[in-house]
Amino acid sequence: MKKDITLVILAAGMGSRFGGLKQIEPMGPNDEFIIDYSVYDAIKAGFNKIVFIIKKENYNIFKETIGKRVEPHIHVEYVFQENDNVSDIYSDFKYRSKPLGTAHAILCCKEVVKEPFAIINADDFYGRDAYIKAAEFLKEEHFGDKENYGMIGYIVKNTITEVGSVKRGICEVENGYLKKLTESKVEKVDGKIIAQPLSGEPSFEVAEDTTVSMNLLLFNLSIFDYIEKKFPLFLEKNKNNSESSEFLIPDVLFESIEDGVSTVKVIPTTASWHGVTYKEDVEDVKNAISELISAGEYSKNLWD
Repeated sequence: MKKDITLVILAAGMGSRFGGLKQIEPMGPNDEFIIDYSVYDAIKAGFNKIVFIIKKENYNIFKETIGKRVEPHIHVEYVFQENDNVSDIYSDFKYRSKPLGTAHAILCCKEVVKEPFAIINADDFYGRDAYIKAAEFLKEEHFGDKENYGMIGYIVKNTITEVGSVKRGICEVENGYLKKLTESKVEKVDGKIIAQPLSGEPSFEVAEDTTVSMNLLLFNLSIFDYIEKKFPLFLEKNKNNSESSEFLIPDVLFESIEDGVSTVKVIPTTASWHGVTYKEDVEDVKNAISELISAGEYSKNLWD
């Protein structure tokens, strides 16, 4: 029997950027966005459902652009990242306009996702190999005394821009499983790759072949209960920092390892990341897509 697997695309953070700013600037020859190529690659890899997590106010424009192109090819659901699952006692969080973070976004799709799933960022180009590896993992049966999650691991040199710093999760891997994750700003400086932890700890050099996380994470449904348990603790801990604190899935994932709840298998990919962190990155992404079209990976008219 064919196993259903879902791709959850985190797009609520796009917000006011919709309409011409860098994250959704047309990249393909027929005005395709990066997200078009993500969905296309996911379909090729065997995913059979897409869940877009968006802001409610962007629903119509989202459906009229991306939705109109992909809905004929795969089952699509839309979920709004809203704060109605925040307790009234945390009113500063409840009425905040900025999204509460990626872990909160995933919690918002609990009623729609009923099968193993992967998550991606809407504005990152991950490469087809990553989706193939993700689909293979999600279609396997994972049994054990802990929950078995997955993470697609990129080689850091394949994920940086020549222009400035990018956010990456620096991974410490032991016997194929994630042991430590350090969220960092990563930048090439004088020919070396330097990671500056977001925690404020000292910067350190990383080797070119170091494994990093790009938020392409693989879960079964048990993650929803774990996020639900951790969410009130996050709100309480950050109640005096309600404007800027974020409930992030990499943090929750690593907590699940520390709590002894899960293991996270690191699945390596040779794919190269492309994304628009800076204005100067746009041409790089367009050129990379053009090269993939020339190599036959994509057709010039992607959805024809």
